[in-house]
Amino acid sequence: MPECQHRWKMTNIQFGFTVFEKCSHCQTVRTYFSTQDTWDEYREGPCLWRIVENAQTFKFDLQCTSCNHVESFADLLGLLYCTGCLPDCQIEMIRKECAAKKTWILVAFGFLPEAKSQPIPERKLQMLTDHFNQRRDTSRSTIKIVWFDQIKNLSLCRGEFIHDVGMLSLEAPEERKPLF
Repeated sequence: MPECQHRWKMTNIQFGFTVFEKCSHCQTVRTYFSTQDTWDEYREGPCLWRIVENAQTFKFDLQCTSCNHVESFADLLGLLYCTGCLPDCQIEMIRKECAAKKTWILVAFGFLPEAKSQPIPERKLQMLTDHFNQRRDTSRSTIKIVWFDQIKNLSLCRGEFIHDVGMLSLEAPEERKPLF
């Protein structure tokens, strides 16, 4: 029997916030997903954690509509749209190269600090790419999902997390701010 040619749909969709917090003691940055939009600073041993930024986002898994296989994306914090803010960023270079081929880049973002040493496997990035391209006229353009580790200076990045609110607005935001 031939292997399933998966047709993915999103399942277990959860809307919330990507939260960036920083310790004033060790200067470590970490991220997590939260359904709340308010936070307090807190202490863990010598670390004092404070929220430095948050952004709306959503989490999901993928399920095949043919065989019902569910692929967990618990390691995916969200998808980031590259705004081309840093000309020397590797993602921006990939974005420019792909734009000439009518391929649009989305950046898969993981949970810091773990995601730096444990990236999402390439096969899962390909599943995400397949999911988004299965739902579009690929003769006009395609989507490619890349991992965020190619953003060398995350503190200057002005990328935007894809979320459920305002994505269809006809008006551009007045000013893009850095992630944190």
